[in-house]
Amino acid sequence: MAFSADELRVLRRALAIALHPMPLSDEDVQDCLRLAGSVDEAVGEAGRLRAFLLADLARYRAALPGSVTGYLELLQDALAAGYDPRPDDLAALRALRGKPLAAALLERCQILAERSVRARLAGRSAALSAPGPRSRLLALPGGRAADREPDRPKAPVPGRSPAPGSRPAPKPSEVFPPRRRPTPPPSEEERAAG
Repeated sequence: MAFSADELRVLRRALAIALHPMPLSDEDVQDCLRLAGSVDEAVGEAGRLRAFLLADLARYRAALPGSVTGYLELLQDALAAGYDPRPDDLAALRALRGKPLAAALLERCQILAERSVRARLAGRSAALSAPGPRSRLLALPGGRAADREPDRPKAPVPGRSPAPGSRPAPKPSEVFPPRRRPTPPPSEEERAAG
């Protein structure tokens, strides 16, 4: 991603403000919002390009063995862009390993797949031991958002009646009615009389 000189100026100013909070002028806030919009647009475009590349790769993989050259080139491009090879890619490369490029790509993909699995396993164990997730930065300090207090839902006060129109919580006896004792089977005398 490349920034223009004007965008770099805004980025430097935003970083300086983040390190040393101070009030922002309306113009500074607008510049930061425009820069954030540009970054979001670039990230979205990169995502669309990646999705197109992966869809193209899947089409070429489905057309194998007739599309060997195109598939191998697309796979190299995808790997350069940070693509983690999938089991389908490894299977296709195993079938094509008679070609030198496919054999080299198979070796590279096996290493990348192993790293990816290890990273996911390490991420899971870290997620289990880590505290709760961090909140997202919503505004720069000193901007317009600092002037107003965020709206928080009010917690119900114990002992008060619920708000009009809301249903009270059901009692356990309403949710789980008491069990009825089974009636004993009728005796022979009752069957004969009945």
